[in-house]
Amino acid sequence: MKAQRMRPKAKRKRYNMSTHLYLVRHGQSEGNLTNSFLGHTDLPLTELGRGQAEVASRYLVTLSPDRIYASDLLRAYYTATPTAEKLTLPIEKSENLREIFAGKWEGMPFESIDVEYAEDYAVWKTHIGRSRPTDGESVAELMLRIEEELTRIVKENENKTVLVFLHATPIRAFAAKCLGLGTEKMETLPWATNASTSHFLYENGTFTLLEYSRDDYLGDISTALPSNV
Repeated sequence: MKAQRMRPKAKRKRYNMSTHLYLVRHGQSEGNLTNSFLGHTDLPLTELGRGQAEVASRYLVTLSPDRIYASDLLRAYYTATPTAEKLTLPIEKSENLREIFAGKWEGMPFESIDVEYAEDYAVWKTHIGRSRPTDGESVAELMLRIEEELTRIVKENENKTVLVFLHATPIRAFAAKCLGLGTEKMETLPWATNASTSHFLYENGTFTLLEYSRDDYLGDISTALPSNV
């Protein structure tokens, strides 16, 4: 019986998937203007917010995105609209990209929350990663929801550039996760400003934060949440 000659196994080529993900916070909303906690409460952009969306779009189109996603809440969707129209791209809406569900705090002014739900709100202000709006979604639950949805999105868009329009708490929570701050040190990261852009790279199964809350393209129409929120 002849000895069988074994051929060496061909080495598998390693395939690197690299996706650029830009998270864009919505422009100033009516809730921002009145210092209210919107959560899932669905209010539109202010006139200034619409202007921020338009100005931001002039920068965002230079990124040559392949796809656009947005929270299905009005303030995020209409921040995406000027960019989508310029690029003739559809906006793919997802309720999984929504702001945190704020329970009893929905639609309330921050000052009223501080009075009626002082204990829960104190945790939000000092250790946000450990907090849960009264009868609402915890920040830890939000962090997991957003990570799962963004992972789904980048896996659908290998080697592409994607814009995702969403909200302040999801952006802050996801950035904290990527920086290794997690829920324990999330308070050390500031809020992203209205219509700002945070840039992440997804490569070999890992998200890396490259730039957080860039808003220089807005000039003097940049706005932010109050520092004591």
